Parts: sequence; structure tokens; C-alpha cells
Amino acid sequence: MRRQGSVVLVGGGPGDPGLITVAGLAAVRGADVVVTDRLAPLAVLDEAPAHAEVIDVAKIPRGAFTSQERINELLVEHARAGKRVVRLKGGDPFVFGRGGEEWQACAEAGIPVEVIPGVSSALAGPALAGVPLTHRTLTQGFTVVSGHLPPGDPGSTLDWGALARSGTTLVVLMGIATLPAITAELVAQGMPATTPAVTVMEAALPGQRSVVGTVADVAGLGEAAGVRAPAVTVIGPVAALSLLPPPSGARPGPGAPPPPGGSSVAG
Repeated sequence: MRRQGSVVLVGGGPGDPGLITVAGLAAVRGADVVVTDRLAPLAVLDEAPAHAEVIDVAKIPRGAFTSQERINELLVEHARAGKRVVRLKGGDPFVFGRGGEEWQACAEAGIPVEVIPGVSSALAGPALAGVPLTHRTLTQGFTVVSGHLPPGDPGSTLDWGALARSGTTLVVLMGIATLPAITAELVAQGMPATTPAVTVMEAALPGQRSVVGTVADVAGLGEAAGVRAPAVTVIGPVAALSLLPPPSGARPGPGAPPPPGGSSVAG
């Protein structure tokens, strides 16, 4: 009798294999099939059993990709074959990771699904750059948004005017290509042009570096510095704290030096 297959959605964290959870690592070690993303901590794949099949479903911006529908099909197909399937994703599977869609597809197919949360880059990127998203004397909250659609796009559901006036730290994921339009809209909607801003590229990876400026110029500074995805941008008073030495114990990525104080581009 064929055993019951299952799917485990694992949040792998921001990229440093040391930042995956204990539960997530245990799931990989017990997998028959690992369906992995480009932004997952790929070094963790070395912990998979020798018999495990590894399937790469990476989505490269403006490049090769596996459709979400096909990913859903792969999870269901292998689980129906009696396999323990681990869907290894970067960050947290339910934070802009389409984990909700994968959970729904499996649930609708009658496949048991477990979710193991991960450390989102929305939190880890700023922290590793020395930026607390909340600070008792500066801000009492933060808002995380996707920047994959620019302001004014018919598909966007965001109220950029409300965000500009929210008084909270603004964290923009997947927004490098659209950052010039986003920052211009925030200023047009009333955010002071001098509001501190920082873009952190490849957080928790060896290439981590930060570009520090204001909401008015951080997009241009990032472009001049060659900033590329994956990156997270933080806008708000706390972003100025990235110019200070990082907190003791911060993990700037394997082999990556901490950002020097006072520099607009830190590596």
C-alpha cells in the first residue's frame, strides 16, 4: 500500500543557511523531493538525503521561470506519488512568496500541508544593515509593501498617498525597477524629500551592501552603485541609523564586512 504523501512549505530565510529555522532544516533532512527557489538558502540542499530529488523552479527577473501553475502541479504530483515534498522558499512562504497559492492548490487536491515559517527579508534585510524597523523615539510601526507594480499601474491596490502620510516606516520589497516611480510618488503625495532611506542589496549574503540617502535620491544612488535584486528599501527616520556601526551580533552575511559609518554606499 502506497504511503500518504505530504507537502511542507518551508521558509528558508533571507539566504544565509544559518538563518533557516531548526524545523525548516529538519524538514529538508527528511525530504524525498525538494522543490526550491532561486532565493532559498541553496547551501541547505546539501542537508537533503542522498535519495532526494531536487527540482529547481527558479524565477529569474525578466528571464527564465517556472509558472506558478506548474509549481503547484509538481507539489501535488509528487505528494500523490507518496513522497514527502519540501517546498523550499526564500524568506517566509506567506510573505510575498505565493505560499498561500501553493497551500490552496494542495489543500484542494486533498494533500496534507504543513507550513514552517521563515525569517522574511523584510525584517532581516534592515536588521542586518543596522536598521530597526521600529524605534521608541522615532516610529511606532512599519508597513511592508510589494513594489513590483509602480504607482498608477492598473493592477496596483496600494494607496501611495496614505502610505506617504502614514508616519510608519515603509519597507519596499521587489521594488528596484520601480523605485524611481515609487519614491517620486511618495514625495508628490507629501512625504518630505529629506526623509532618510536605505536600500540593502543581497541581505545575509556575501555581497550584502547598503546605499543610504533620502527618499528623493536613494533610487538614483542605487542605480549609480549598481544595486540589483534581491534588495529591500527602507524609508523613514530609522533608515538614518544604518550609518551607525551595526549592532553587536548582527550577521551581515557570510564573509561580508559591516558597513562603515558615514558612507552612502556600504559593503
